[in-house]
Amino acid sequence: MRLDFEEKKNVLKIVISGEYIRYENDAFMQKIIHFMQKKTLRQIIVQNEGIKNWDSSLLVILYQIKKLAEKKQILFNYDTLPNQIQNLMTLAFTVKQKNQQKHNKKTPFLECLADRAILYTLSIKKANSFVYSVLSSIKRFFKKNAIMQKTDFYFSLEECGPKAVGIVSLISFMVGLILAFVGSIQLQSFGAQVYIASLVMVAMIRIMGAIMTGIIMAGRTGAAYAAQIGTMQVNEEVDALKTMGIPITDFLILPRLFALTISMPLLTLLSDFMGILGGAFVGIFLLNIPFYEYIKFSQDAFGLTNFLVGIFHSIIYGIVIALCACYFGINCGKDADSVGKATTHAVVYSIVWMIVMTGIITLTFQVMGI
Repeated sequence: MRLDFEEKKNVLKIVISGEYIRYENDAFMQKIIHFMQKKTLRQIIVQNEGIKNWDSSLLVILYQIKKLAEKKQILFNYDTLPNQIQNLMTLAFTVKQKNQQKHNKKTPFLECLADRAILYTLSIKKANSFVYSVLSSIKRFFKKNAIMQKTDFYFSLEECGPKAVGIVSLISFMVGLILAFVGSIQLQSFGAQVYIASLVMVAMIRIMGAIMTGIIMAGRTGAAYAAQIGTMQVNEEVDALKTMGIPITDFLILPRLFALTISMPLLTLLSDFMGILGGAFVGIFLLNIPFYEYIKFSQDAFGLTNFLVGIFHSIIYGIVIALCACYFGINCGKDADSVGKATTHAVVYSIVWMIVMTGIITLTFQVMGI
């Protein structure tokens, strides 16, 4: 291999000939940098004088020279090199130019607004299509035509039922305890601390038990659903099910939907009990309310209507969490980053839609006088 330099006026000519394989380019680059330090240099020409064999080391040095030339605004010409080298060099710098153009491009406000509107419209359309497919699967289930394995249902029921008892009990106990503490701050000033029993009872059985259970299950089970289905999407297991003609809503979504819808009311009952127990702990042991008096006021405050409202909330929350989690899992991308985003979106959207549904249900029941 031969590398020669010829400098004439403001032009540096690099002559390459022979084989260029596993060439150490440190010394060569130092010479190039020395020549490029001259302010009078305007152009670099790479001259092919019979290159026989070459490898990536030649491409690396040409790439470095061109980057330095662009930085110093020096023309770089390599038209005499083999076509393969020219194509690879063009490809390398074309990718860079596209990334720079994309980064530097500023989208007009109206165009950005229109893109967002189109994106939201397509998202709503996709969500409606998903809900419709789930309803169709439920219809096939009651007609006994759905392809759903009982083992998947039992596994999902175990995951979102018995295994969630501990965390639901702990959080609900603490919520009842906090409600009692907060209520006692005001009620003690009127000498009415005994009404803490009524406060905790009504709050837990009507809304707090259901909503705390929903938030816990959104972060625990909803995230798990999205991650499981998203990982299946990455591993192309979902595509395999579609290829075999198996409806993914039957096989993947129905077991999880039914399991969570059944578990939520039962967990809400547990949450109500543990919240009332937490309030009783504060009222009886810390505020010195007589045990029988606390129990009496709790019984008087208990109402079947409030209890059924809480159970209704829990059923709606179970459906919302399962649909959000499965939706983002099914629509997950094909890489690990997409699984993380799907899990995050599942939890966030589940909680948001739970709050939205709470507002709708509360307003509806208020109008109906419930």
